[in-house]
Amino acid sequence: MSDVEVRPNPDQSRYEAWLDGERAGFAQYQVDQGTIVFTHTEVDDRFEGRGVGSALARGALDDVRAVGERRVVARCPFIKGYIEKHPEYQDLLGG
Repeated sequence: MSDVEVRPNPDQSRYEAWLDGERAGFAQYQVDQGTIVFTHTEVDDRFEGRGVGSALARGALDDVRAVGERRVVARCPFIKGYIEKHPEYQDLLGG
């Protein structure tokens, strides 16, 4: 299995997960006054069970941390659950 690559796509307000040269999923967000609000995460059925969702959440949250200017609001149940299971990301939460 190839590694999942997570790429920001600011033009479409989402992070995308790529696997084997195909877009395997995305995490949609909105930016509101210094806060990035994750609203929806989706993984294509063909890629289920291959760690795409977790890699996508980790990559997106790592990118938010690297930028360092934004807080996170997890309205998306998947991103919210990921943060609950990975306390190292809880410092990003705000609002």
